[in-house]
Amino acid sequence: MESKKLTAESAPVFQEGISLILTRWSALTAAVENEWGGRDSLGKANAICTDVFAFFTEARAEPLYIDDLENLLEEGLLSLNTLVEDGSIEEVAEKLMIMHEECLEGNYQSVEKLRTMNPPPVAHVRPSNDEDEDDDDDENDSMSADIAANMMVDVPNSQSSLNPVSMLTEEPKQNQSAEAEDGWVVVSSRKNKGRRN
Repeated sequence: MESKKLTAESAPVFQEGISLILTRWSALTAAVENEWGGRDSLGKANAICTDVFAFFTEARAEPLYIDDLENLLEEGLLSLNTLVEDGSIEEVAEKLMIMHEECLEGNYQSVEKLRTMNPPPVAHVRPSNDEDEDDDDDENDSMSADIAANMMVDVPNSQSSLNPVSMLTEEPKQNQSAEAEDGWVVVSSRKNKGRRN
């Protein structure tokens, strides 16, 4: 039995379909966005797309097995330090196998459907460029400030300010005010200012 090959027309459509399926896979997109595979997480995700396309287009004597594709996808996720046990690897592999069969027959409906479908709101893979990185840094800074502000809300009510610096300096003022009731004021030397043990 001779295996069918993708035509020059269907190969780029199938490659786009692979990319569309993988960019909608929440496990992969989360791994890329959170850089679980390091700074080159996007490059590793692109390598998974390339490896999957090569899996389908390499000349081989034996037929394609879905188990081999699942192993390839799992290895790709492991390169991103991601372990998936939710059945999504099997689901993605099945979609890719079906799309491959359709593209072999010249049927591009599943790719067309993916093109028109909006990406899921959970996450998406973005190409990295300098402008996006600057924007991401600003977003991360503001998110860190929001988290810090939320954490300061849990401070006991006896503290009058949410500023952590003033919290540290308020304590000695309370001690000084207690000593001032005796009529004496303690003045600390400038040498020890800021060096408390």
